[in-house]
Amino acid sequence: MLETRDLLIEIGTEELPPKALRKLSESLTQELGQRLQAAGLAYGSLTGYGAPRRLAVWVQELTVSQPDRVLERRGPALTAAFDEEGRATAAAQGFARSCGVPVDELESLESEKGAWLVYRQRQQGAPTRELLPDILAQSLQALPIPKRMRWNNLPVEFIRPVHWLVLLFGDETIPAELLGVQANRETRGHRFHHPAPLYLAEPAAYGPLLETEGKVLADFFVRREAIYAQVVEAAKQLDGDALVEEALLDEVTGLVEWPVALAGRFEPDFLQLPEEVLIATMQDHQKYFPVRDGQGRLMPYFITVCNIESEQPEAVVEGNERVIRPRLADAAFFYATDRKESLASRCGKLKKITFQEKLGSVFERTERLAQLARSIAISMGGNGDWAERAGLLSKCDLVTEMVTEFPELQGIMGRYYALRDNESGEVAEALREQYLPRFAGDRLPGTPTGQALSLADRLDTLVGLFGIGEPPSGDKDPYGLRRAALGVLRIIIEAELGLDLRLLLERGCQAYGGRLTESNTAAQVHDYLLERLRGYYLEAGFRPDEIEAVLVLKPGQPWDFDRRLKGVASFRELPEAESLSAANKRIRNILRKSEEKIPPQVEPELLQDPAERALATQMYDLEQEVSPLLERQDYQAALRALASLRGAVDRFFDEVMVMVEDPTLRANRLALLDRLQTLFLRVADISRLQN
Repeated sequence: MLETRDLLIEIGTEELPPKALRKLSESLTQELGQRLQAAGLAYGSLTGYGAPRRLAVWVQELTVSQPDRVLERRGPALTAAFDEEGRATAAAQGFARSCGVPVDELESLESEKGAWLVYRQRQQGAPTRELLPDILAQSLQALPIPKRMRWNNLPVEFIRPVHWLVLLFGDETIPAELLGVQANRETRGHRFHHPAPLYLAEPAAYGPLLETEGKVLADFFVRREAIYAQVVEAAKQLDGDALVEEALLDEVTGLVEWPVALAGRFEPDFLQLPEEVLIATMQDHQKYFPVRDGQGRLMPYFITVCNIESEQPEAVVEGNERVIRPRLADAAFFYATDRKESLASRCGKLKKITFQEKLGSVFERTERLAQLARSIAISMGGNGDWAERAGLLSKCDLVTEMVTEFPELQGIMGRYYALRDNESGEVAEALREQYLPRFAGDRLPGTPTGQALSLADRLDTLVGLFGIGEPPSGDKDPYGLRRAALGVLRIIIEAELGLDLRLLLERGCQAYGGRLTESNTAAQVHDYLLERLRGYYLEAGFRPDEIEAVLVLKPGQPWDFDRRLKGVASFRELPEAESLSAANKRIRNILRKSEEKIPPQVEPELLQDPAERALATQMYDLEQEVSPLLERQDYQAALRALASLRGAVDRFFDEVMVMVEDPTLRANRLALLDRLQTLFLRVADISRLQN
């Protein structure tokens, strides 16, 4: 059994980007583990650490070397290696020379396929300490760092300048230089509480030593839990509940090494502002946690998390209160100023804002949105006037003082200002809902007007950018078209809207007039949306061949696609599915290979064989049965009914020759198969299903 030791790797840096810290820490642990395994180095467990000034990994029970390996090199066949008298041939001698050994040191390898000369050599495993510097360098290079930086004229790059490096294997330091720093066994404590080096006796001492002496909670998740507990307790002391968003909790965890939660307050008069303004000020600008009372209303308090255990915490609180007070005062001023002017009166200012150089101004865009949203709303049975009004007002809050200061409140402030202007409640709500969904898994617009405006907004963007030759390419998607496409599909499918995408896209193209330069823009965007459907349903757990069976039909309505796909998935579970899928494959191949013109109708008097007459009779009956099911889009019931054809179809292929010499009879049988295939294609191409 190989000897094992613990390994500690720590990269000490200047402050790392707080929003990226968690991903960086997890990625380093994962990359290191994969490369250790690839090198044949076994280990017990990996523990990742991530703090503002460090990334570290503790590897437990890592083998001190690779296992020895037997390298096997195969030579000529034994029949070619020795002559009839057993003497080595030139082939055997040449192979031995290439291996650096005499022929008598070669061995034989025998299998069912034959016998060969073989040279086996035991290769001693390399020591772990020699392999680690390269493994670590490769792991660091693989980290998801969008932009690396240089420092001190060094020829190295990393996300932030590196100040120290720990490579401790057991009780020995691995001599190596990485990122311009020589490895040793000294870590650093908190920047203020313990800036002096800390000597590490062994890897297992890393976490406890930093916590007890260095005033650093190095484990990201331990620190995260400590912050959460402190914030919740601080709010509880105020008789409130902390509003803790996961993203902010992660970001604050990436900002502090030694968290200390403190509560501050602001003037209750500021509670007259929309709560989204208060939350944005506290969360987004100050990284504070807001506090709600038992009824869910905001309280005039906030929780801040400091990176220092101050001897005068009241001074720290006072400093934070001095910072937030003018920010809230500015917000109150902006809010009061904005309300002096109606939302509609701001439309003209949008003429000075460019949507896209080739696609005109934001004002022109709102005119297109009004037109398209009205059309969508009418198609889905909504109020066209409301949708048109919402489209015209949709971007007016972009020129308000509040949204200029708080861009994340676009739409939200539009709703508040529209309500103050006595706009319809649904129109006002649509101004907020137009941006939903904002990300994968986000909630959808809840009102018909909001759904219509949100769809119009995304379709206008897709049509416009595709229409000027700016579709996404590779990883580049500067206009967020993938997100827009997924938003369109989610709204239509999950809100069960019977909207025809082709028609909507054509209307979107018409709204641009002559600005679009690409031909077939509507078709391009439709194909792109269908491809997004593939990813959407794969993530939902449907199989690729099920999706392909529907996708090949290119249905125009995503909700109809959804119902067809669920019908196919249900059909697949039936005992008849495999046989009928194979039969449809056979039918497709027969029809594809046939070079003659297939008659449009089946002639009953030409059905001679009992098996083909039985198939035709059952098929005619099923056509009448499934037609109303297809009209109701009940594809599951339709495919269950069509499954009853299995016996007749199997009998037909067992007893009937399709490609007979008689051209009239052959053409009629091809027409029968074509009609049968068409019947299934009214739902999906089940020939695409794999066994």
